[in-house]
Parts: sequence; C-alpha cells; structure tokens
Amino acid sequence: MNIIAITACPTGVAHTYLAEANLKKNAKKMGVDILVETQGAVESEYILTSDDIKKADTVLIAADKVIDLSRFSGKKIIRVPVTRAAKDAQGLLNDILSGKIKSELLELKNSRSHSESESTDQSRSWLSQIYVHLITGVNLMIPFVVAGGILIALSFSFGITAATPGDPHFSPLAKMFSDIGGGAAFALMLPILSLGISKSISGNMGIVSGAVGGMLAIHTGSGFLGALLAGFLAGYVTFAIVKYVNLPKALAGLKPILIVPLLSVLITGALMIFVVGEPIKVLLQALTTFLENLGNTNAAIMGLLIGMMVAFDMGGPLNKTVCMFAIGLMSSGIYEPIAACMAAGMVPPLGIALATLLFRQKFTHQERETGKVTWVLGLSFITEGAIPYAVADPLRVIPAIVAGSGLAGALSMALGCGSRAPHGGIFVMFIPNVITHVVAYACAIAAGAILTALILRFVKKDCQELPQEG
Repeated sequence: MNIIAITACPTGVAHTYLAEANLKKNAKKMGVDILVETQGAVESEYILTSDDIKKADTVLIAADKVIDLSRFSGKKIIRVPVTRAAKDAQGLLNDILSGKIKSELLELKNSRSHSESESTDQSRSWLSQIYVHLITGVNLMIPFVVAGGILIALSFSFGITAATPGDPHFSPLAKMFSDIGGGAAFALMLPILSLGISKSISGNMGIVSGAVGGMLAIHTGSGFLGALLAGFLAGYVTFAIVKYVNLPKALAGLKPILIVPLLSVLITGALMIFVVGEPIKVLLQALTTFLENLGNTNAAIMGLLIGMMVAFDMGGPLNKTVCMFAIGLMSSGIYEPIAACMAAGMVPPLGIALATLLFRQKFTHQERETGKVTWVLGLSFITEGAIPYAVADPLRVIPAIVAGSGLAGALSMALGCGSRAPHGGIFVMFIPNVITHVVAYACAIAAGAILTALILRFVKKDCQELPQEG
C-alpha cells in the first residue's frame, strides 16, 4: 500500500515530529511506502507533491488541529489523533493495512479551503470539533503569552514597582519591558484567543467578530473564560450568517465586506454585553476568591491534580488544557497554578534523565544517550521529552512521571510558589522577582524528579542488552 501522511499537533513541536519519525521507522520495518509532510513550527523537510497525491492509495491525517484537505479531493482519507501516530505507529499502520480503520472518500463540495470538507467535519464528533477549535485558538495565543510574559518578567527584575512612574525604584528600561510585554503582547492574549477559535470555526470571515468578542471579554471583566465563549459565539454566529444569509447577485459583493462583519460583530457583541459578560465575570471573581483563599492543604491537593494532569499525556490535550487554564488565571493576578504547571511539566524529562544516569542497567544504550538531551528538554519545560521512554514502556514510565509531577505540583502550590512567566523553565528562575520562593520551587522540582527516578528504579526491569560505553 502506498500511504501519504500529514502530522500536526497544536503547538507544532514535539508530537508532530515524533509522529513523523515513528511512522517512517515502522513503515520501513513493515515494507510500506510512506511519505510524511509535517505541519509544525519548522518548515517540513518534505512537501507532498501532486504526483505523490495522485499515486497514493490512502491519505493519513494524524493531526489535532485544522488541516486544509482541499488538495486531497477524491482520495481516501483516514483521520487519527497525532498522539496515536506518535505512540503506536506500528499498530496504526497494521490497522490501516488490515482495513480495521475505515477510510472515507473526500469530496470537496465548496470552497472552504481554510478547513476540512463538510463530509469530514460531519464524521467527527462534536466534542472532537470543539477541541480542535479550542486548541487552534490556544495555539495562536501562546506565542503572545510567552513573549509578553517573559518581557513582563524582565521588567520585574528591576523591582516589582520599577515600571511605575514616580516610584523611587522607577526604571525607564523596566517600563519599556512592561509596556511591550504587558501593555501590548499580553494585552492581546484574549482577543487573539477568541479570534483563533472563531477563525477555526468559520474561516477568515470569523476574524473580525472573534477579535471584537475577545476585546469585549476584557471590557466586561469576563476575562479568559469570557474570551473562550466569545470565540465560539463569534465563530458559530459568523458561520450561520455566511451559510444562511443569501443576497441577490447584484449585492453579493457586499456580503464579505459589509453584511457578514456588521451582523457578526453586532450579534456577538450584544450577546457578550447582555448575556455572557456579567455571569462569567461573577464566576471568574468567585474562582479568583476561592483560589486566593486556599489553605496549604487544599492548595497541595489542587497542585497534585494539576501536576498529575500535566504529566499524564506529556504535552497532549490534557496537558494543554490545564496549562491554558493556568495561563488564564495569570490575567487575573493568580500566579501559583502556572508555577505548578511549569514545575510539573519539567519533572517527567528530568526524572527520566536522572534515572538514565543513576540506574543505567534499566535502560538501553540508545535511551541513555537520549537521556543527555532529555536533561535540556526538562530544564526548558518541554514535557514531550519523556515521550520516547513512555512509548517504549508505558505501563511503568507513565505512573512514575505522574507521581513525580503530582508531588512537584503539590509542593509548589503548598509552598506558595508563583511564576510571573508562563514558560521558560529553569531559565526564568534566574530572573529576580519572577518566581516567588525560588528555593522552595527548585526543591519541589527536584523532589518530583527524584521520586520519578526512584519509582523507575523499582518498577523497570533490567535491560537485557549488552552494556555499551560512550
């Protein structure tokens, strides 16, 4: 069978390329011809040509974000989550070859080149569609959050109030960092999130209503939760207008430049102001009050849950959802959950790297060599560094990393550690005033990594491969 594939994950980093590598490796073992195009953060090494598409028997879409399928019209399409290709490429290819996974003929019925065909959309569950729209918005928002958050963190290195004119510690440089990071990049977080969700649902027509809905989330005080709802409202309102509002041919040209933006912005805005804004604002205020008043025990329990969820799928949907929730709380001035997320996300690769160093007999030579890189991934808050080990031995590795991350998250929350940067791993710990209780935070991360390594020591079997050095 001749297979062509596209791999893509929401952030376009680890899962995209792990899926590509595993598909190629297992296809070679099985004697299957496969060509893989990645749609990630880095330009794909190979772009599928029209000749490749023509010759292909099956098109495999291993993706957790919207993919343009317009060039595959008339081909048999199989869709799976990118995590399946990353973790079980052999089983996936076996199911395709045996016909266990049913393909469907893709026939593009309209010009919706920005997303999948209607037939493909209808075959997916509504929950799956909601997740894809949500994660598309988050994926668009994250660079703004990371860039803005780290610039804000740099401004705090001059002093917590150094960006305030008239303050004794005022610094023009600190104010510049704060204005760029907080006043511009971070301020765009909610409109960009809402815009991304709306665009995923209704294409380019949804950009205006999505952005306006996100701004109204700020103005109504409904914050992150309001922006989420605004994105879905704007997207589906715009989609309905595009689909059901028909104009005479003489006026059709007004639809994209006047009718759709005007009606979608008006309806979305009215719903945000009169229906959504106030209830979500009250809910957000209640959540903020609850989190601010958490005692040490309750904070530890929350941190434990955050840590376990962050580690469980190592950068997958659950991980992204929890981190997204924590980033949203940052906009409300609550910095402890994002600190717990970052600590928990660093632990899986760090704990495994530590185990490859201390308990070498438990790992193959290749795994020990990979462990040297895994240190860097862990320190950089790239949880996906643990995936190769989890794929090789999931029943032992996943419980170990979940336990370690749970401990790190619990300790981080219980000790009152907060982070004013949403990313950066260990490197932001060296910026003054960014991490609250930085020594306790480092201890929480270390404790989680040590627990993961110790669990692996006792649950993993000794590797039977002949020892190699170097």
